[in-house]
Amino acid sequence: MLTRNSSDVIVVGAGVVGAACAYYAARAGLTVTVLDRGPLAGGTTGAGEGNLLVSDKGPGPELELALISARLWHELAERLPAAIEYEPKGGLVVASAEAGLTALRDFAAGQEKAGVTANEIPADELRALEPHLAPGLAGGFHYPQDAQVQPALAAAHLLRAAGERARLRLGEEVTDLVTGAGGEVRGVRTRTGEVHAPYVVNAAGTWGGEIARLAGVDLPVLPRRGFVLVTEPLPRVVRHKVYAADYVADVASGSAALQTSAVVEGTPAGPVLIGASRERVGFDRSLSVEVLRRLAAGATALFPVLAGVRVMRTYAGFRPYLPDHLPAIGPDPRVPGLLHACGHEGAGIGLAPVTGLIVAQCLSGGEPPLDIAPFGPDRFAPAI
Repeated sequence: MLTRNSSDVIVVGAGVVGAACAYYAARAGLTVTVLDRGPLAGGTTGAGEGNLLVSDKGPGPELELALISARLWHELAERLPAAIEYEPKGGLVVASAEAGLTALRDFAAGQEKAGVTANEIPADELRALEPHLAPGLAGGFHYPQDAQVQPALAAAHLLRAAGERARLRLGEEVTDLVTGAGGEVRGVRTRTGEVHAPYVVNAAGTWGGEIARLAGVDLPVLPRRGFVLVTEPLPRVVRHKVYAADYVADVASGSAALQTSAVVEGTPAGPVLIGASRERVGFDRSLSVEVLRRLAAGATALFPVLAGVRVMRTYAGFRPYLPDHLPAIGPDPRVPGLLHACGHEGAGIGLAPVTGLIVAQCLSGGEPPLDIAPFGPDRFAPAI
């Protein structure tokens, strides 16, 4: 029974991953309390571009997650309101030189064996897909499975679709976990009192390490800062998510140093979103003029038409980074009743549905859609 201070499960974090956990748990018949110290989608989700990608992932566990999640997003788009702006527009990865195209070709070959559709596009056919692309590119690959949503609206509508089985409590920071005599989870403590449940899901994104520490366990989630430029509303000058080949390497890199690679995409509302940057600077939100300069230069190199377009705003967000680039999903064997759903880095919006489904199946005794051992939250050596 769902009451003000008790439910079957507590989800900590009201971003899109937490919303997906609540949605699928409610569909499994469980009652859910979702807690967040800030507003709905006020963390990484609200700073995301809404990418649902398979194109940037090589064969392995994360790509398996992404392929399942792509199918789930397609199903969700039929159930949720059109306001989530689900757009199966596909992705286009381009190379400026022949060496880069060869690397893309090798990467795509491995992906295709894992179930990804990747179509090579010769240089003279690129403009049929993107008429405003710069001339002189060597070629690229089109990924029809890539899509996009409006992330904050997707989170909101997932929570709404969870119905009466889910209660959202915003502005309530979790300050501790409530445990039983055997160390098992009994709920959480906030500044306004205790909320009770036999299960707690850590969906706190970049702050997932803090929730883990409250439970007495180590989960080495680190923030990886990124900036996005948002242009004035435009006609649809960019039809797909378009990015340069070096973006794939940046996603896979563990470097703390600043990395930028051109990523450009239009939106149904008109503005063009321009990224991407990555750097580990803690939770520093300071505006970096150097990063903005690099992003603008990369975007106009791909789409010269953007050179005369005004940037209306820019914002920063923090990707929840784990050292092996895989999220932590599922029960924590160190703390009975604690589950994790965090550490997705820049893929959290895309991987939210499959994460929520896995968590719900773990809670309800179902069978996860894939082997979740690679995402075990206890896979990291303890911090010294």
